[in-house]
Amino acid sequence: MKKTFTVSLAVILAINYYVSGQVSYDKHPNTSGRGWTNLFNADLSNAVFEKGVWTVNDGIITASKDEALWSGKAYDNFMLDLEFKNADSTNSGVIVHASDIKEWIPHSVEIQIADDYSTKWSNVSPSWQCAAIFGHQAPTKRTVKKAGEWNHYTITCVDRRIWVVLNGELVNVCDMSRYTSAKINPDGTEIPSWLSNPMATLPLHGHIGFQGKHAGAPIYFRNIKIKELK
Repeated sequence: MKKTFTVSLAVILAINYYVSGQVSYDKHPNTSGRGWTNLFNADLSNAVFEKGVWTVNDGIITASKDEALWSGKAYDNFMLDLEFKNADSTNSGVIVHASDIKEWIPHSVEIQIADDYSTKWSNVSPSWQCAAIFGHQAPTKRTVKKAGEWNHYTITCVDRRIWVVLNGELVNVCDMSRYTSAKINPDGTEIPSWLSNPMATLPLHGHIGFQGKHAGAPIYFRNIKIKELK
C-alpha cells in the first residue's frame, strides 16, 4: 500500500508539471548540445576528494574506499547526466545540494544507486533502492540493469524539485518542499535517523557528489556531464 501511494504521488506530480506549463525533464538530454560541460577534468584535478581514493582509468572513475568525490564548484539549478555500473551488491549514490561536504549526510539529498537484484538490497525499503530519493521517496518502477551493465542516469534539480530518469524512463519526481519533517515522510514512512534535516529546509546551493565504495562493493562512473539551468 505504501509503495502504491508513492507511485501515484509521483505520477500526479508529473502530470501537474505538464499541465502547469512547466518544463518536464522526462528524457535523457543530448549532452553534445549547447551549455553542456564535463563535471570533472579528465584527471579529477578540479574535484575534491581524499588523496588516493578515487582513480580514473580509460575514463572510468572508481573508488577504493567509502569516501565521496565532490565537485569543486557549488551549483544551484542544473541537469546532471552520467553513466554508472554496479558490481554485485553495490550501494552508492549521487549527492546533490550538499552545503557541507564534510558532514554531508544530513546536509544534502542522495539519489540512490543500488544493485536491486542482489540478495542484500532486493528486499530493503523501496526508498533505499535504485533511483529513490534515499530515505524519502521510492522510484515508480525498477529500471536499473543487472550488475556489470552500464546504466544511464539523468538527474535534474530546479529549485526544490528533482527529476530522475534512469535508462530512458522517468522514475522519480520529487518536490522537496513537501518533506517538512525529519522523522516521517508525507506517505507515513519513517525517515532514517541520520537524515536529521528536513528536505524542505535544505539550502539548494551546494556541491555535487558521488558516494564511493560503500558497504564493501565498488561503483563505477563515466561520462559525467552537467548543464547549469536558470
